[in-house]
Amino acid sequence: MTLKTYHGACLCGAVAFEADIDLSLGTGKCNCTSCLKRRWWSVSVKPEAFRAIKGEALLEPTAAGRSFCPHCGITPYGRVAAAEWNDGESVSINVVCLDDATVEELVAAPVQYMDGLHDNWWEAPEEVRHL
Repeated sequence: MTLKTYHGACLCGAVAFEADIDLSLGTGKCNCTSCLKRRWWSVSVKPEAFRAIKGEALLEPTAAGRSFCPHCGITPYGRVAAAEWNDGESVSINVVCLDDATVEELVAAPVQYMDGLHDNWWEAPEEVRHL
C-alpha cells in the first residue's frame, strides 16, 4: 500500500482539497451519460482521508446530484452518501484534478470500468477505449 497525500483543485483554483490516496488500489471509469459527458475518472476515499481546503461552499449542485465550480465548470470531487450498493460514505475525487499526481502515477493506476449506462455496475462495458 502506497498512501500519498495529493493536492487538487478545479481549473480556476476556487475549489481546493487534499486527500490521502493509494492510486495502486484502483480508479474507476463509467459509461453512464453523466460520467461519459463529464469524462469522469474517479478514485474514492473515506471521508477521514479527505480535506476540503477552500471553496466547498461554492460548489453548485445539479439535478443529477453532482456539483461543479460555478467559475470554471469543473467537478473536482463529490461526496457520496452511504447506500446499499457501497461500503459506506465516501468522497469520489476526479483523478485529473490531482495537481501533483505524476503522469507515471496516473498511467500505472489500475482502472475498473463500469457499465452504468445499462445499470450493470459490476461488469465492464463491451467497449472502454472511449472512456
